[in-house]
Amino acid sequence: MNIIKKITTLILYSLFLQSASASLATSIADDEQRLLGLFKHLHQNPEHAFMEVETAALVTKELKSHGFAVHTGIAKTGVVGILENGPGPVVMFRSDMDALPIKEETNLPYKSTAIKKDANGIELPVMHACGHDAHTVWLIGLAKQLAARKSEWSGTAVLVAQPAEEPILGATAMVNDGLYKVAPKPDIIISGHTMGVVPAGSVAIHDGRRMAGTDQMDVLIKGVGGHGSTPHAAKDPVIMAAMAIMGYQAVVSRSVDQSQPAVLTVGAIQAGDSNNIIPDSATLKVNLRWYTEADRDQMIKGIKSVTDNIARMYGIPNDRMPTYTMKGYSKPVINGKGDTQQARSAMQAALGENKVLRGMPPVMGSEDFHMLGSPYPDTRILYIEIGSGAKDVYSNFMEKGILPEVLNHNPRYVVEPEAIVTGTTALTSVVLSFLSK
Repeated sequence: MNIIKKITTLILYSLFLQSASASLATSIADDEQRLLGLFKHLHQNPEHAFMEVETAALVTKELKSHGFAVHTGIAKTGVVGILENGPGPVVMFRSDMDALPIKEETNLPYKSTAIKKDANGIELPVMHACGHDAHTVWLIGLAKQLAARKSEWSGTAVLVAQPAEEPILGATAMVNDGLYKVAPKPDIIISGHTMGVVPAGSVAIHDGRRMAGTDQMDVLIKGVGGHGSTPHAAKDPVIMAAMAIMGYQAVVSRSVDQSQPAVLTVGAIQAGDSNNIIPDSATLKVNLRWYTEADRDQMIKGIKSVTDNIARMYGIPNDRMPTYTMKGYSKPVINGKGDTQQARSAMQAALGENKVLRGMPPVMGSEDFHMLGSPYPDTRILYIEIGSGAKDVYSNFMEKGILPEVLNHNPRYVVEPEAIVTGTTALTSVVLSFLSK
């Protein structure tokens, strides 16, 4: 008899889930034109990291309209919306708001032509070339559904619109600026990202490693400036910087465990501004990607060893040795097996089984949404890939290893509009599954 009751309960729950998922998909489809309008507006009006004033104002307005308690100005432009609905888990959902200093080259009728000041006061072109406009709209769509479906869930929903994901600074900045003075400790933090190698209309998820940890490091090499005609009277930091860059290549190839993926990139060299002046210093902007703390430590140690020894070789005194500034830091993104399966089931019910694909292999790109949970080691994280590409991109990549010609951070990057409804539906279904009664 107990077995029959259990089977009956499971059948009834399955039928309820199917009915609720169908209702959810229909409701979001009915909201499509509004969501697309918001997406196009955000795409046409992007803002640099920590400068997302108008985007934050739009999110604030939307959250308040659905009854969320809203807190603004966290890490300058961050927004937190809280909707309490009885006892239960605390589920945090994060979207990022910042765009990139890229001049858009698409032919979209709603393309960005904006040139705006960044956080340093420098006027630069700005474009949503990483899908954060879509991410923000997913949060707005999710907020509406949570408010409309309070009879279907119990607990506390915390929606976070985060600044400055691109420099890997925003999440930690929000924590340091009092996020948890206004928000409760989350049981799980969920985030989604547009994925150009997954077709629009589909999503992908996988457990285990998803994205690498990262550090941003500035290396300041101090020399002795002088005239270009008398290099023997100077100590040229440009030469030292060039030698350091070449030396760094051996850090990964000869010092890091080759069974683990790791990347060391020098993304910028800044030194002087004249043809005939040897500058006094040079700065290398270094990016590290890693999956183990041991590899991270080895790369940092190797960079310092290479640079310091080059400086000594050139006779730089101890008081002018290179200095190292660590900036954006984020740990690897790792999905738990149980949470991944729960999310997969919820999305299959909402979108159809054939629309939920196996996630990409682990990548060396990085995120920082999970750093919102850095004060709480037991807070789980979940990362979901939302398709934004053309029809055949997934099979081309998974079966042939062929990447699309244009991916994110490209001036011609486009999020297919279908991703707006798909992402909102998928992510709402997942959040509801973790808040279900």
